[in-house]
Amino acid sequence: MTHVVSTIANELNVREAQVQATIALLDEGATVPFIARYRKEVTGGLDDTQLRTLASRLTYLREFNERRSVILKSIDDQGKLSDELRTAIAQAQSKTELEDLYLPFKPKRRTKGQIAIEAGLEPLADSLLNDPAQTPEQAATQYINTDAGFADEKAVLEGARYILMERFAEDAALLKTIRQSLWQGAELTAKVAPGKEQEGAKFQDYFEYSEAIRKVPSHRALALLRGRNEGVLQLQLNADPEHVDTSRNSQYESVIASHFGLRFNDAPADGWRLQVVQWTWRIKILPRMETDLFGQLRDAAEKAAIQVFATNLKDLLMAAPAGQRTTIGIDPGLRTGIKATVVDGTGKLLAKATLFPHAPQNAWDKTIRSLEQMCKTHKVELAAIGNGTASRETDKLVGELMKKAPELKLTKVMVSEAGASVYSASELAAREFPDLDVSYRGAVSIARRLQDPLAELVKIEPKSIGVGQYQHDVSQSLLAESLDAVVEDCVNAVGVDVNTASVPLLARISGLSRILAQNIVNHRDLEGPFESRQQLLSVSRMGPKSYEQAAGFLRIMNSSNPLDASAVHPEAYPVANRIATNHGRDVKGIIGDVAFLRKLEAKDYTDETFGVPTVTDIIQELEKPGRDPRPEFKTATFKDGVETLSDLKPGMKLEGVATNITNFGAFVDIGVHQDGLVHISALSHDFVKDPHQVIKAGQVVKVKVLEVDIPRKRISLTMRLDDELPPADKATAPGKGGPKGDSRHRSNSGSGKPKPAANANAAMGNALADAFANAKKK
Repeated sequence: MTHVVSTIANELNVREAQVQATIALLDEGATVPFIARYRKEVTGGLDDTQLRTLASRLTYLREFNERRSVILKSIDDQGKLSDELRTAIAQAQSKTELEDLYLPFKPKRRTKGQIAIEAGLEPLADSLLNDPAQTPEQAATQYINTDAGFADEKAVLEGARYILMERFAEDAALLKTIRQSLWQGAELTAKVAPGKEQEGAKFQDYFEYSEAIRKVPSHRALALLRGRNEGVLQLQLNADPEHVDTSRNSQYESVIASHFGLRFNDAPADGWRLQVVQWTWRIKILPRMETDLFGQLRDAAEKAAIQVFATNLKDLLMAAPAGQRTTIGIDPGLRTGIKATVVDGTGKLLAKATLFPHAPQNAWDKTIRSLEQMCKTHKVELAAIGNGTASRETDKLVGELMKKAPELKLTKVMVSEAGASVYSASELAAREFPDLDVSYRGAVSIARRLQDPLAELVKIEPKSIGVGQYQHDVSQSLLAESLDAVVEDCVNAVGVDVNTASVPLLARISGLSRILAQNIVNHRDLEGPFESRQQLLSVSRMGPKSYEQAAGFLRIMNSSNPLDASAVHPEAYPVANRIATNHGRDVKGIIGDVAFLRKLEAKDYTDETFGVPTVTDIIQELEKPGRDPRPEFKTATFKDGVETLSDLKPGMKLEGVATNITNFGAFVDIGVHQDGLVHISALSHDFVKDPHQVIKAGQVVKVKVLEVDIPRKRISLTMRLDDELPPADKATAPGKGGPKGDSRHRSNSGSGKPKPAANANAAMGNALADAFANAKKK
């Protein structure tokens, strides 16, 4: 455990005492949001990001140590655990290194080398290895063993060869050296599988491709691996990219020979020994290294892709809420009509209707009158329009309603439908609206998303929200774990009103399980609204530990104690009371008194339990209790007359909403049913390493159209509004390396090879573009 603590402390660049204290809290059942917010003195102020990393590494290192123990026991049971091997295993720093050490002792089916050893050929192998002056065929004669399957000198020498090949290929130090060298110098190459040219056209940018494996970005790696999985691409590891003549010996054959001290001087056995080295490389080590490095590339790509998804999800969940305003949610449709639902400020359904403004009914004017009546009757303030099929036509419809009835003072907003259909058909939706048609449930969800994105989106499995890159190609367990952590952090950062929150929202609060969340809702349904935080202790299964973890994130808006509506934890109420009492005032009187509170010194109110960090948080919370960390609500305005791809013209400047951020750029909804791509090189005039530094999912942005490819439904955009348009006669597919002349994000992997960054938008040429553009329609 001491080693685990020191390792994590070094990785996070923090003190070991901070790590030790945090581990103790985690082991006691404390959650990351609780520790980050209410145990700053204990952890030395570690933030939620550091705590998530610490928790993840703690799990990894504990599993690593468990595996180390299993391996030590396995080798010891075989009677082969030397002091030297025990030390090497104890000092192993990664699972790969650990498994390399275990490889010679790992139980496996009988190999050719083992069969040769059983036939008594190991002395011959050692003799030829150490004494090349012998003639192999002569030395092999005395080892012929017909009963064991070694009937002649050729078979005997092959058996001896396999003994050494397996021994060489299981040398942990050699494998480590070669693996590190290959990662630095090898290339990943791809070519199209014969006969798959037409079927795999979306991968055409990779039909003749090569790039240093360590430089392959995550989205490209996942595209290549998907192409291989679909049988379109053949991937190989080129260990010697500098060798034009593939018949030449690999440099790694020399590495193997040098590692075992072999010299070749035309001695009788040197040809046989050289063949051992060559076969070891080509038959044993290279295939394994290819598998290992492809796995390493995949793991890194998955980690990056999951991080992209997590960042996008956080931005979406923390998007500005429109607030408790009566809203009409409209789920657009053509032949089947539009579904309109009105919900009040708390999300309660007030009215519903199916209207048919489009063909074949064409009841355009009648639909406008119906919508007007619904809005007037229920005093609707906002119109949330789903961005799926017929969204622009419906947007135009609502626009005409606003012109016809300006007294409504209606604001229309396009809202992402991603995952709405998943919610509509879910068990939760059925419980919320047992008598409501599935299509109306979707419209309700669209309206509620505008009112409070976080409260509504927590009802949907995070993976269904569709803001990731290659989300179906990554580890689903790791993806779910990461996204669940994001949702938990977001919900607790905002806090919830315990008297209005849904079960899914409450279940994301620190310390609350789904069962406990349901018990809270059942309690308020039977006993009425909670009047104080203390009353939560009367909820079934709400024990002291759960209450401790959850109380600070649960708000009671009309409690007699004003602190119940704040993020001040009940355990710290005495601090707030002491601040007020010391100045002859009550807590209610100092809440919101900014001038008074900003004159206070946190150190004057500390004690043995609550230090400066917690007291500082309390004072800040008293300034604005329960303040929402989310930004101010803003809307994008789509340009009139621009509703389809054919309406777009290069040079147009438009307003849009970022729907998805990837490692190679951002997808933006400009209201034409197809998201456009702003390549990373077109996000800013400054160098951009990570698009998330410039743009967030849900952000309203201004863009300029660079190119439109109608047949392939692709749009290339730039946020650098002064960029020149590409020459018409030299137009490339949208997104190919960004605006003309900008090479900041391009890199050439070698003469005659494709420019990978120019291929960075192979993502636009493969399934990724379509997946992202269609994600919101699912």
